[in-house]
Amino acid sequence: MIIGNTKLTSNKILAPMAEITDYSFRTIAKKFGCGLTYTQMVSAEGIIKNNFDTLRMCAFSRAEKPIGVQLLGKDPAIVGRAVKELVRFKPDVIDLNCGCPVDKVYGKKMGAYILSQPDNLGKLVKEMVKNSEGIPISVKVRLGHKKKINVIENAKIIEDNGASIITIHARSRSDRYSIDPNWDWIAKVKDTVKIKVIGNGSIFNATDAEEMVNKTSCDGVLIARGALGNPFIFKDKNYLPELDEIYTTALEHTELLQKEQDVRIHLDRAKKNIIWYFKYLNGIENLISELYSATCFEKLKEIIYNHKNRLLENYYPQSDTEDIRKQFNNKVLFWLAKKEDKIIE
Repeated sequence: MIIGNTKLTSNKILAPMAEITDYSFRTIAKKFGCGLTYTQMVSAEGIIKNNFDTLRMCAFSRAEKPIGVQLLGKDPAIVGRAVKELVRFKPDVIDLNCGCPVDKVYGKKMGAYILSQPDNLGKLVKEMVKNSEGIPISVKVRLGHKKKINVIENAKIIEDNGASIITIHARSRSDRYSIDPNWDWIAKVKDTVKIKVIGNGSIFNATDAEEMVNKTSCDGVLIARGALGNPFIFKDKNYLPELDEIYTTALEHTELLQKEQDVRIHLDRAKKNIIWYFKYLNGIENLISELYSATCFEKLKEIIYNHKNRLLENYYPQSDTEDIRKQFNNKVLFWLAKKEDKIIE
């Protein structure tokens, strides 16, 4: 798959995910074959105001290329200025989020709300292209902002205003994860536009990704939840890692996070990533309990080392992995059932 002047080594792409797709996560994904990664979604307004946290979240090294940055915004002038600023960092793609369904984003008339404003969508894309200096512009959409599906109309607007890529999450804004994505709409968009079409929605293994491409003829697949604790999804075929590889990958991920400056934030981030790595193995409840009592990275590494050895010794009783799978598919932070989780796909 070619984007702009860049030939990707794989058509599997890591989705931008808030508080998840930091440098460590992207590094691990790239190691296992991810063709393109994204930084975390950032505010266009934060970019033009030089907000420190915003700039930190979209920072990347040259070694990470190809890489994209995703913007959140609703004002064409502000989004255009943000693109102009981002051009200096030379990302390989700049994406506009028109798919985020969470209330605090939608209520500010951003994300999926823009799907109900075709005129503004066109203006946003036009300003992005005008200021991009040739960097490919992408737009992430859903099928529609509520029950009304207008993805074909929006796809044409996106294409007509100069974007190079459209990514389609095959659910509407009102759909939750309990609703299966309708991949047929990805195929319909692919038949309608000439720009690159990326499919998204409930890709949990390599077979899912292959099936989406075969059924829809999409050019690539954007993977979000399916990559959590599972960078192995970016390998060519369905790959089932041995316990030792799960352990060493979780340890490497933890050590990358340990090198970050804000220990408190990255310690918590390491805990949830470790849980995702081991989620389908026995003893997950015990692991969660031990991790949440840990107050330093050395303790985290000791916990996962001991957990691996207990698994090798068949220490834990058999877990209901199918129940965990259902919980995870509905809410990625499945161990915090009473808390509202971010929608990240």
